[in-house]
Amino acid sequence: MIGNFLVVIVIGLGGGLAVGSGLVAFLTVLGIVPRLTQLTKTKNYIKLYEWGVVLGALTGSWFSLTVPLFDLPHFLLVIIGLFSGIFVGMLAAALTEVLNVFPILAKRLGVADKIIYLLMAIVFGKIFGSLFHWIYFVDK
Repeated sequence: MIGNFLVVIVIGLGGGLAVGSGLVAFLTVLGIVPRLTQLTKTKNYIKLYEWGVVLGALTGSWFSLTVPLFDLPHFLLVIIGLFSGIFVGMLAAALTEVLNVFPILAKRLGVADKIIYLLMAIVFGKIFGSLFHWIYFVDK
């Protein structure tokens, strides 16, 4: 019984270290946080961004290990969802900026002169996909 418990602890710890190391390597090698502060012109707050990433990872880990149940008013959920969406959008924008995804994709597709259409297709695809998800799969 204790042997099985220790095996589960070692596997969980090893998996957590692997995923955490991958996240740190991803953020460090690509320079996501510094680039995000550069894009938003908030270099003075880089420590707050870093602590935000750390606290967000810890909070996400805690919520994935527990079953939290919140009874929040709908307007507060809208605000939380808005800030979550802004964060994900900013992180995605910083990542695409660092990797030069759009110019490479436009060149390979042969639409380099019409890159605005590519950007708008991605934006509207994200909007319609999110709406579809929320309308059909959330709160049913």
